[in-house]
Parts: sequence; structure tokens; C-alpha cells
Amino acid sequence: MKLFNPDFPLWGQAFRPMFLAAAGFSAFAMLLWGLSLSGMIRLPVDNPVFWHSHEMLFGFAMAVVAGFLLTAVQNWTGRRAVNGKPLLLLTLVWLSGRIAMLSSAFLPWWLIACIDMAFIPLVALFFWQLVFAVRQKRNYFFAPVLLLMLVCNGSMHWGNAHADGALVLWASHSVSWLMLVFITIIGGRILPMFTANGTMTPKVESLPWLEKSVLISTWLIAALYLTRLDSLLPGWVMSLMLVLGVVAHAVRIFRLNLRITLPVPLLWSLHLAYWFIPLGLLLLALHYAGAPWSFSTALHALTAGAIGGMIIAMIARVSLGHSGRPLQPARMMSAAFAMVLLAALLRSLLVALQPQAVSLLFALTSALWVMAFSIFVLVYWSVLISPRPDGRPG
Repeated sequence: MKLFNPDFPLWGQAFRPMFLAAAGFSAFAMLLWGLSLSGMIRLPVDNPVFWHSHEMLFGFAMAVVAGFLLTAVQNWTGRRAVNGKPLLLLTLVWLSGRIAMLSSAFLPWWLIACIDMAFIPLVALFFWQLVFAVRQKRNYFFAPVLLLMLVCNGSMHWGNAHADGALVLWASHSVSWLMLVFITIIGGRILPMFTANGTMTPKVESLPWLEKSVLISTWLIAALYLTRLDSLLPGWVMSLMLVLGVVAHAVRIFRLNLRITLPVPLLWSLHLAYWFIPLGLLLLALHYAGAPWSFSTALHALTAGAIGGMIIAMIARVSLGHSGRPLQPARMMSAAFAMVLLAALLRSLLVALQPQAVSLLFALTSALWVMAFSIFVLVYWSVLISPRPDGRPG
């Protein structure tokens, strides 16, 4: 079967299988979750809520993180990144984890954990080999952060198996913040350049004090959750620190001028997704200040909006650029971008404001998410399994 031939174009570079698998799995997993919430099916797992939380973070988002890092590292180092048989193996390891997670009603938890946790160390190894070979110290930190995510993954499995709900929540919240740190760092590097190139306008130069404020505030908030200090601090202290993050992120993205990106779907989708960071931080600040909505509701502005929105926008752009195609996505992708962002609004802001309509909002959120990532698979399938038009490897 040519699909499993290491020379097949799908295995030319990590973004190809990882983005395609992540998008397809995301649509599939959210469909199952939506049907489960409606009572139409019963998931073959011992804890559906745990499965949903784990798989959207460590199944869907982690696959995209892997695809992005193992593609970007080739540009950063000038060395050929993982491809061929090793990439095929990496993808099969990821897929094995998804199958194992859907079998938790039949397999022992420790076996599922071992299968699922094999993916991240491989990603870290493939990444570290290249950055260390050229002593690219600027990007060293991604490898230990990946291993910290591995700790969070193991903690989620352990906590679920031993009925330690607090540990599960700590791990899921911590990895969410680590992914937001990724977005904060990568966003600061690419958004000014992408905006300038895509709109043919002068690049907005970074302000060192602002960039430091954004990074410090984001890392500080992440550290509070990683160390569990968030549960020890008074609510007003958490609100204050979150508000500082709101201001820093809002000023950063405001300076890039959303209005000039409106004719360019690959840009307005990135800008609007980034705006979910200050929105999510604001909702969390209000939660700690006593607002009548749950932490989970506020957090979904960050996970569904910032992480989900940035993911679909970035994989749409990277898939075109790194496959040697013009940065002109199919018109349907504009609808897909809008669907993910609308789903995030429904799951966070609308649930907070209209809690009596939560069942309807959950159903709409699931449907929009499924349609959005199904559109990506439909549009990008041929792109990701076809060779580059210019004949270059990758």
C-alpha cells in the first residue's frame, strides 16, 4: 500500500501527517463528544470527561505542536528534519495512543499510559538532535518544555486511574498554559512579519519593554498553575496578575492593526485567534473576582479560542507554504476559520452569559468544530499527500 511507503509524499516532512491526522482526529473526537453529551452514544471509555480533555490536549493539540516544531526546526537549523521511515513510525506511535485511549474500558490504565506517552519523547528527541547539532541555544527551551508536557500527560493518566481529580485538573490546566506559552512566543516571532508581508505594509517593530511584559506575565501565570500556587493565593491577587496579562497581550496584538488584515483570511484568522488570549485572561480574572461562571468556562476561551483558533489558522498557512504552494487558501477555509472562532465564543463567553442555554451551546460548539476541521481535511488532503510542485524534498 503506497500510503505506508516511506517515499510517499505524506512522509516528506512532519507537518504533512501530523496536521492531517490532528485535524481529522479533532473532528472525529469532537463528533463523538457531542454525540455522547446528547446521549445518542456511549463512549467506550471509563471516564468520558477525562477522555475529552486529554485527547483535545494530548491527541489533537500535541500532534500540531509536533508537526510545527519538527517542520520549523528544519528552517531554524538548515538541516533536514525527520522524514521517511522515522516520521512514519512517529505517526503510528501517535495513532496507537489514540486507539489505546479509546480502549480504556478494556485495557489496563498503565498500558494505555505507556502507549500514549511514547509520542512526546520521540518528538523531543527528533527536535533536540537538530538544535543541539548546530548549538542553536535560542530554541533549546522547547525540548525541556516538551518533557514537562510529558510529566503533565503522565499525571493525567495517574490521577484518572487513582481517582485524583485534583491531579487531573492540575495536569490539564498546566499543559494548557504551556501551550499558551508556545503561542505567545511563536506569535511574537511571526505575527508582525506575516502581517507586514501579507498586507504589503511596513512591519510593526517590537517594543522590547512590551515583549518582556507579555512573556513575563504569561510565564508567571503558567508558573502559578504549574506550582499550584494559584490555589493558595487570594482571588484578588490572581485577578490582578491575570489583568496584567490582559493588558500586555491586548496592547501587543492591537499594535498590529486587525483592520488591515481583513482582506486576507490567513491573517485575520491569526489575529482574531490571538485576541482570545486577552479575552480568556479577562474571563479568568473575572472568575477569580467572583463572576458567576466556572473556571472551565473561562479557560475554554484560551483552549478553544486561542489554541484551537491559532491551530487551524497556522496549519492552513504552513501546509501551503511548506508544500511550495501560494498562500491563497480555498474560500471554504474562511468559513472554517470563522466556525472555530464562533465555537470558542459559544463555549466560553456565551456559556458564561447564558448558562441556562448550556446544552444548546455545547451542541452548536461541537457541530461548528466538527465542520471546521472536516473542511480542513477536505481542502488540504490533496495538498498534504502530493509532492511539492517545485520538486524540492519535503
